[in-house]
Amino acid sequence: MPSSPVNPDLILLDGETLSLEAVMAIARNFQPVALSPKAKERMERSRQMVEQWVREKKVIYGITTGFGSLHNQVIPPEAVEQLQENILLSHAAGVGEPLPEATVRAMMVLRANALAKGYSGIRVEVVERLLEMVNRRVHPVIPIKGSVGSSGDLAPLSHMALVLIGRGEAFYTGERLGGSEALSRAGIQAVHLEAKEGLALTNGTQFMTAIGALTLGDAERLAKLADIAGAMSLEAVKGRSSAFRPELHQLRPFPGQMQSAQNINAMIEGSQLIDGEPVMPRRQTSAASDEGAREIKVQDAYSLRCMPQVHGASREAMSFVRRTLEIEINSATDNPLILPELAESFSAGNFHGQPVALAMDFLALAIAELGNISERRIARLMNRHENFGLPAYLIGSVGLNTGMMMAQYTAAALASENKVLIHPASGDSIPTSSNQEDHNSMGSIAARQARQVLENVESIVAIELLCAAQALGFRADEGATMGAGTLAAYKLLRQHIPQRVSDQDGEIHLIIGEAEKLVRSGALLSAVEQAIGPL
Repeated sequence: MPSSPVNPDLILLDGETLSLEAVMAIARNFQPVALSPKAKERMERSRQMVEQWVREKKVIYGITTGFGSLHNQVIPPEAVEQLQENILLSHAAGVGEPLPEATVRAMMVLRANALAKGYSGIRVEVVERLLEMVNRRVHPVIPIKGSVGSSGDLAPLSHMALVLIGRGEAFYTGERLGGSEALSRAGIQAVHLEAKEGLALTNGTQFMTAIGALTLGDAERLAKLADIAGAMSLEAVKGRSSAFRPELHQLRPFPGQMQSAQNINAMIEGSQLIDGEPVMPRRQTSAASDEGAREIKVQDAYSLRCMPQVHGASREAMSFVRRTLEIEINSATDNPLILPELAESFSAGNFHGQPVALAMDFLALAIAELGNISERRIARLMNRHENFGLPAYLIGSVGLNTGMMMAQYTAAALASENKVLIHPASGDSIPTSSNQEDHNSMGSIAARQARQVLENVESIVAIELLCAAQALGFRADEGATMGAGTLAAYKLLRQHIPQRVSDQDGEIHLIIGEAEKLVRSGALLSAVEQAIGPL
């Protein structure tokens, strides 16, 4: 991905080499962005074709015709520019809460990168104005609902583009303003759209892809945090290390599985709790010959022993999603597409969101599984019959106090909610535009569901980290040494969340909130990686 030799921090869009990491840097860290010289050259060539066709009064979809089922309505030359403004006004039909500003930024830069490929016939100055909005932090108000994910994310992209022409609404310096006022305060001049440009701005998959890109980045971090939380729980119940031997995982060499096992081994290295002598729960025996027999622990439950297989499968799914999104963010996704080398335009279907829709449904499922298995480990930590000597609900004086009991209820509620959210949105389709657009991807819904699942599982993993740290606090009182990675996580959690008083309940929502902050900020992952290296 190119950067400016004058300003190395400036990301140059060329339509070909944008990375997911760069999208996240622009969206969340406000890294500046501009068009590359090569992109401008390509854009100029396709723009020249549009202007030539308008002069020749050639009938071309979306340039001199109406849109969708109105494609057979020819637009007179004097109304060509009004047509492009009208598409923004009429298609900005979204409802619901505004999209978060980081996602809006990602959406704007992804649309600019698609246009930078040079097959859309839009003027360079229009896209440069869009990137000025990104760099000066003018964030259009984009309602979160209203896209069916084919013909592109029409409604969300129309809300985005409205601000370019001084209409709609935008947030600027935290204030919600009319589009014209937001541009004025930021020192940006509104644009007057010409032929093809309204359609070029609105015809693409950038709403669903922006949500997907940021969700995937967070999900990849969450997979590492799930390994950390799981390793802490394994240590808290004095689990067995044999299930994580690399020789075993080489016999089923999924990269995600091997990486998860490697992470857990690194976390527990040096632990005196792992493979330690557990205090087994008492069990009633039926035979006199069993008197004096001692139970031993030869294996752990699936939620502990099968972490590499489950966490690793989610990692494999995320790898597929990453490949899909890397292709999509560097693709031309509008209609018609203009091929200057052939001097022709083609109405095709690159705007259809099906590849992203399927990937988002898969991502939601992969993330949900991290939450499902984490909740089972939380339940095991709570249960005095399964936690090998820890107090019930991880509090010393149970009865008068309920300790961490309700934390597991919350995790269970979130895991159950996810089972509804993982219903595949891409399996549905409702026709639109008088049945001209008779199959739609619903990719925007799939992406939003994946985001909701992610946020739920971030909370579940935060609860597991909280409960595992509480459990390890009791083990520390026994004088046992923790592993190198688990100790780093435990210390950071203790800096922000003191050990619960063993005989007194408190407002548990407060400490859950603190744990969530450590998960979402990346602080906990950073602390562990500083101690043992990258996971």
